[in-house]
Amino acid sequence: MSRAPNREFQEWWNKQRERGLDLSSPSSADGPSTSGGGGGGGPLLAVEIRTPRSDQAVEKSRARSARQLSWVCLLRFQQIASLLASAAGSFLSVLRTANRRIAASPADSSSSRLYRIIRFFLILVLVLLGFELLAYSKGWHFSPPSVGSKEVLGFVELVYANWLEIRATYLAPPLQSLTNVCIVLFLIQSVDRVVLVLGCIWIKIKGIKPVASADYEKKEDLESESGDEAYPMVLVQIPMCNEREVYQQSIAAVCIQDWPRERMLVQVLDDSDDLDVQLLIKSEVQKWQQRGIRIVYRHRLIRTGYKAGNLKSAMSCDYVKDYEFVAIFDADFQPGPDFLKKTIPYFKGNDDLALVQTRWAFVNKDENLLTRLQNINLSFHFEVEQQVNGVFINFFGFNGTAGVWRIKALEECGGWLERTTVEDMDIAVRAHLCGWKFIYLNDVKCLCELPESYEAYKKQQHRWHSGPMQLFRLCFFDIIRSKVSLAKKANLIFLFFLLRKLILPFYSFTLFCIILPLTMFLPEAQLPAWVVCYVPGVMSILNILPAPRSFPFIVPYLLFENTMSVTKFNAMISGLFKFGSSYEWIVTKKLGRSSEADLLTFGEKGSDPLLETSNLHRSSSESGLAELNKMEMTKKAGKLRRNRLYRKELGLAFILLTAAVRSLLSAQGIHFYFLLFQGISFLVVGLDLIGEQVS
Repeated sequence: MSRAPNREFQEWWNKQRERGLDLSSPSSADGPSTSGGGGGGGPLLAVEIRTPRSDQAVEKSRARSARQLSWVCLLRFQQIASLLASAAGSFLSVLRTANRRIAASPADSSSSRLYRIIRFFLILVLVLLGFELLAYSKGWHFSPPSVGSKEVLGFVELVYANWLEIRATYLAPPLQSLTNVCIVLFLIQSVDRVVLVLGCIWIKIKGIKPVASADYEKKEDLESESGDEAYPMVLVQIPMCNEREVYQQSIAAVCIQDWPRERMLVQVLDDSDDLDVQLLIKSEVQKWQQRGIRIVYRHRLIRTGYKAGNLKSAMSCDYVKDYEFVAIFDADFQPGPDFLKKTIPYFKGNDDLALVQTRWAFVNKDENLLTRLQNINLSFHFEVEQQVNGVFINFFGFNGTAGVWRIKALEECGGWLERTTVEDMDIAVRAHLCGWKFIYLNDVKCLCELPESYEAYKKQQHRWHSGPMQLFRLCFFDIIRSKVSLAKKANLIFLFFLLRKLILPFYSFTLFCIILPLTMFLPEAQLPAWVVCYVPGVMSILNILPAPRSFPFIVPYLLFENTMSVTKFNAMISGLFKFGSSYEWIVTKKLGRSSEADLLTFGEKGSDPLLETSNLHRSSSESGLAELNKMEMTKKAGKLRRNRLYRKELGLAFILLTAAVRSLLSAQGIHFYFLLFQGISFLVVGLDLIGEQVS
């Protein structure tokens, strides 16, 4: 028989809860204990007391949770507001920099043929965009007017109808044909890139690498010859021109080579036209002469042929006949003390080996966005292109520095020639045609510096892409008449020159900077989305594999490579058709990022007494107060460097952004986003907002 609920007790309990009394105390327990009767009242009271206390704790925890949630939300809102304020400040800073750049900075030459074409193209797309906006406002994109229509057409409508017929009949077919040609070239170049990557993967899996027949670290390999006769005579050349920032480091790095002093001679080949720089370099050479290093200073009064003329003049010295090998280092390169010991052994027993090339390592690859993007490109060049070509066909283009040549091979193929701005590639091709072989060492690295300003990088790329076209025009018939195999001739003509030096910049510029914007205004000619997005994305992933730490920069890398296509295309055309700018040689600006600490790190691995007895930084600063003061005065008196405006890039930026607006009217998603971001990247580069900011 069930008991009826005690409603009087419930009313009393509610009143006690409202008063906030402690029900666990004896005074508050008298009422319920006397009414409960016997021993059963105690447990019942205990149960009833614990339940409301837990409810009260839950209420308090809920109140605290609500307050904490409010504080968390306020904190999040504050962080978002701070982020928005920071982004707005950065955007305003960019706008102020761009405005100051436009108002005060000098612009590049606007008289080039390519710039005039881009300017005409920009005016054309702006007119077409205005026409399309007018048609869009009248709803003609839903029901386009027709010339043969029986309805009465106004003048504007009649003009638009004729325009539709002209573009569909006469303009779209040739544009579609050019598009198809560029797509085919794009796919061929992509297949070549995939084959190179697969070859590199095969090399890594199989552990394939060149093997030297001798090791200077092992005494048993030197027992056959007595004393220093086991070490061949090596000539080390450092060509430089007005290298104020890096001459000390390069000279010091070569002078501390772990090689018998009487078996090595250093030539400092100074082409500087600055008298103060000449005196500083000459003083540095004299210091190392006093330390017992065999080093000479050479300066040409008539600077003809640029670097090729400098090297040619040095090789004409009578004492060169006493040397078997020559190592070449540009002024910003610092080889490790064991560089010669790691490269010279590969020549022993390989009488047909002409060149041993080593890899570049960049001390400033993380300095800014520009150097990060350069590191991606050059890492693929060294890790994939040169390693695969070196392993499978024993040929690649000499990089002009950080390599060792057999002097006999240089003499046999004609020596240094002054006919192009890529004298390193020139002599490599001629040596290959004479039957000589090359070896690339991916494990031996030489410190160097990347250009940190867009101006320096652009001039470097112009020389690197105009020179190969000069060389191809000069040596094409030499390749045809040479005695090398048909496969080597095909590799030189179709892969080395045409595909990687001519086709790549041609389709990159034509496809993404000309054809893609035009297809927005001539929709009858179509560029598939997989050409715009998917294949370039896959190729960018393959390019970034040798530098996996740069993976977060894959999108900027893709956009920047397309942006650089205008410079590479212009250089390729000027070199192919002998325009004046193709023979322009400007020394790449260095900032001296390779500090003396890098040399000391190398020195700690060796045992050169020069580093043990004196501090390298102090030794390279003993030119005297007069030379240092003179150097500082020259720096202050020099011209103030400024960032520039690049009108070709700015013109293409506005063309792409105009095409993006047109694609937005047509609701083309992928094309719109690509055009938008590619136009922004051109705008950033055109305003010189990438790389070192010097204004």
